[in-house]
Amino acid sequence: MDDSKVVGGKVKKPGKRGRKPAKIDLKAKLERSRQSARECRARKKLRYQYLEELVSSKERAICALREELEMYKQWCSAMDQGKIPSEIKALLTGDDHKTTQSTSKTTKSPKNQANANSKSV
Repeated sequence: MDDSKVVGGKVKKPGKRGRKPAKIDLKAKLERSRQSARECRARKKLRYQYLEELVSSKERAICALREELEMYKQWCSAMDQGKIPSEIKALLTGDDHKTTQSTSKTTKSPKNQANANSKSV
């Protein structure tokens, strides 16, 4: 008699059809999985290093911008007091070597300017 079986309307014959995993295949599969995990961890480490460098550079840029903002605030407060900062004078005249001079020697105080204005009227 025939050893075939009917399963789901199809006739199945016993035998070694298809591929059955051997122990070597399982070991190779585990090794491939381990290698893939190592590569994934290496990529993750590189990605985090890149992101940390990016954050560091952005933080340095923020610090530089804060310093620049503080400088502009000081310039504005000096101009509110009637003084012209030497840096602004240098920018207006195009001289870069005059930025180290003090502004107090060359400008009048607000009180002196008010007195001068009232005398000329």
